[in-house]
Amino acid sequence: MKHSRLKAFVLLALAAFSPKPVLPEAAEVELNIRFYDKKVYFIAGAEEAPRASAEPRIRAPVDPIYVQATIYNRSPASFHFKLAEDRIFSVDFDVRNLANQSLAPADYLLRKRSESRNVFYRDIAIEPGESFSFIEDIRNYADLSQPGSFVVQARIFPNLLRAAGEIPIESNRLTLNLRPPLLPGPDGIPFEMDLETNAVLVREKLPPDEVVRYMLDARIKSQWEKFFLYMDVPAMLGRDAARGRSYLNESAEGRRRMEARYRENLRSAVVDGDIATIPTDYRIENTSYGSDTGTVVVTEWFRDGRITERRRYTYFLGLVDDFWLIQDYISSILGTE
Repeated sequence: MKHSRLKAFVLLALAAFSPKPVLPEAAEVELNIRFYDKKVYFIAGAEEAPRASAEPRIRAPVDPIYVQATIYNRSPASFHFKLAEDRIFSVDFDVRNLANQSLAPADYLLRKRSESRNVFYRDIAIEPGESFSFIEDIRNYADLSQPGSFVVQARIFPNLLRAAGEIPIESNRLTLNLRPPLLPGPDGIPFEMDLETNAVLVREKLPPDEVVRYMLDARIKSQWEKFFLYMDVPAMLGRDAARGRSYLNESAEGRRRMEARYRENLRSAVVDGDIATIPTDYRIENTSYGSDTGTVVVTEWFRDGRITERRRYTYFLGLVDDFWLIQDYISSILGTE
């Protein structure tokens, strides 16, 4: 008994003189959100009236509303938190209208959070002065089925959403403007909007070199809606033989889905990343075209740290419904400067 009391005294003495871990204050950990790909956002379109044929109804495709969340650790100690693989168990988005009324949760959110399941997570450590970012689609969190202006705020729960008494870290607020759905064009794809003028983008009958110039200027300014305006997406899909065969075997709705997925993958540089890379400058070297095909050769410069890389791009265009559209390209490295 005496030995046990002596051992306990020693342990308490060591604990008293041992340095305690320094945990960051809540005010020193900051959560910041911004739109990952700022553009004009629309609500989901209504379904078309049923046809006499057996084809399914078509719903206008809706782009995700990606928000990038960044956690900054401005404290002198490491900040540890748990990030669920399915982030709806770590993150929440409060979306309110201008009357300060919270929007109803999205069906996806209700379904996922009502499931009886294990929540898998990663332990994340952010060192002093460092940050950690991830991207979420807020359509998965709130019912964004009505047009209007809304205020978006994110909350992250360091020990998961279901932890008792968990106090979240709150972010700054963003203003989200949702517009009514666009009417689909003749090919079933909704018309694009010009972010600068809020007008519907309409193709003009430009020569091949001006089409390429338009596309490159749009990419330099990160104007994706203009970048795709003179691109023959079905032809670009066909650059990969297997993907092209799959496209041809799809129904009309399946093709629309593939085109929408290709646009999204190109934005994310999952496919054809070299055409989506932003040049710092370019020069059109040569243009040639006949009755329905054309070629434009361009030298483009790309900045990579202290090095500037020079590449040659050859764009192949075709005449589609009296409009010159980019259908294919090849590129080669010319050297560095």
